[in-house]
Amino acid sequence: MNKRKTYFYTALILTLSVIILLVTGSSLLTMSLSSDQSIPLGTFITWAGMVSLPLTIYWSVKELRNPTKKINIILSAFLKIIIAFGILWVPIAYLLSGNLSFTFSEKETFQGGQAAMRWFWRLSYGIGVGSLLTIITYWISLLFRKR
Repeated sequence: MNKRKTYFYTALILTLSVIILLVTGSSLLTMSLSSDQSIPLGTFITWAGMVSLPLTIYWSVKELRNPTKKINIILSAFLKIIIAFGILWVPIAYLLSGNLSFTFSEKETFQGGQAAMRWFWRLSYGIGVGSLLTIITYWISLLFRKR
């Protein structure tokens, strides 16, 4: 098996594992990594999913890795931006919430407050939805390709 297939299957298995853990609400998600119970394992499990979902799409479609058509160049750039946001998800979320459990309150300040929470959810949903929209748009573009 070549490197691309290995990367693809690794990302796919990781994505599916994270989805299963999140959907089932596994107790692994709340297991603490620190003695003061402030860093849940779910943060890093979710982070792995945020990176592996767009990487699964990247490694599965050659035209998104090495685009030749204009639409695929745009989709490839968009997917790479999503991958970058996936990698930066924990640092950005930490800056928004002020903690690694990503909890928000009714604070008047931005960090840890309701406005920051809205940005956190936009980022989190944006990575998943953006990844899915990229692959759906690519599939739709295949329907209109000239033979």
